[in-house]
Amino acid sequence: MKTLIKNVKIVNEGQIVESDILIQDDIIFKIDSHISEEADRIIDGSGQFLLPGIIDDQVHFREPGLTHKGDIESESRAAIAGGITSFIDQPNTVPNAVTQELLAEKYEIGAQKAYANYGFMMGGTNDNLEEVLKTNPRNVPGIKLFLGSSTGNMLVDNPETLENIFSNTKMLIAVHCEDEATIRANTQKYMDEYGEDIPVQFHHLIRSEEACYKSSSKAIELAQKTGARLHVFHLSTAKETELFRNDIPLKDKKITAEVCVHHLTFTNNDYETKGGLIKWNPAVKTQKDKDGLWQALLDDRIDVIATDHAPHTWEEKQNVYTKCPSGAPLVQHSLVVMLENYRNGKISLEKIVEKMAHNPAILFRIEKRGFVREGYKADLVLVDLNENWTVTKENILYKCGWSPLEGMDFHAKVTHTFVNGHLAYENGMTHDEKFGERLLFEIEK
Repeated sequence: MKTLIKNVKIVNEGQIVESDILIQDDIIFKIDSHISEEADRIIDGSGQFLLPGIIDDQVHFREPGLTHKGDIESESRAAIAGGITSFIDQPNTVPNAVTQELLAEKYEIGAQKAYANYGFMMGGTNDNLEEVLKTNPRNVPGIKLFLGSSTGNMLVDNPETLENIFSNTKMLIAVHCEDEATIRANTQKYMDEYGEDIPVQFHHLIRSEEACYKSSSKAIELAQKTGARLHVFHLSTAKETELFRNDIPLKDKKITAEVCVHHLTFTNNDYETKGGLIKWNPAVKTQKDKDGLWQALLDDRIDVIATDHAPHTWEEKQNVYTKCPSGAPLVQHSLVVMLENYRNGKISLEKIVEKMAHNPAILFRIEKRGFVREGYKADLVLVDLNENWTVTKENILYKCGWSPLEGMDFHAKVTHTFVNGHLAYENGMTHDEKFGERLLFEIEK
């Protein structure tokens, strides 16, 4: 099967070049200004931009065990509609993916249900070091540790256990950093005043800057001590960005950072209108924090943009503060949110591609993905930067049926998504066949 895309502007590796691109089977076969070869499918890309498929390194697709909120099939379908061709799912499902057997079961589900390419993190606990060390770095992206509260038994708060994990694995260790003792004390303070119905406006003061910085700085200190590869998920404070460097290439960094789309979009002022719909952990914080995160993203102290996609049902989100779960769906809309920021002059197209495709591939050492290069897997996204549309319940694909972005207008749209050379999504329609493959990772020599 050959697909030829003509006259498209390719955004890749710091440049925008008008070119043709030929896909043969599952790979990018040829990139050239004039390709005259015959093809089974020809797409005129005039006026459109072609990006490498987005790689989201942090999602919670809720399967197994929480599939009333979302599942691998529904959420990966939403992902390809948003230009995400590869995802890395987190282990806090039910049961938690903290044994090799349970991790293998998730991969079996992914093989059957994923519209996009998939990787599943191995989860660490206070007592599963032996299982963690069995993890195969060739086909598992890394180890996930929750240093703040999570589902089930995944809070890792034993200093000896942490040091053992950091000291004994060469795999990337990804961490959720919030200090549990600080959060518990803050929660109790507000419960003493308000009971369980704490106004959500206090969420960023409960899951505070202090809680985030205290945990992040400790994790970095331990990584520096042990030489571990550390990736700090979803920074939410300007103060934390001071902990990261931008004076060495990403491929040489051993300590890296990520920011999520919602922390670049919302502030605590939005709790008044959005309420629990924008209750995330870590919390959306102040305008000063949002500005600091943007600065660190643009000056390369922050390496990756992700979503932390974490759907809950509408009914669950209507509960009082202490019973309202944290998290929201974002994979269908993360790229268009960033393209809106491009339109508004906050970030270049080249930088969006760097942070959402190139850098996740470099950081996780994903094989043959994340770039528009001959010989690489044909994971590609076509976007129209001049198509106006509004997020409504009718065009939301998440199983939960809602989005914190409902009612927002956008001026860019994903028109085509290719997964392993297959046209998986086209102008609002998802193909029934699933083309996702298990991600593979280059092993450090």
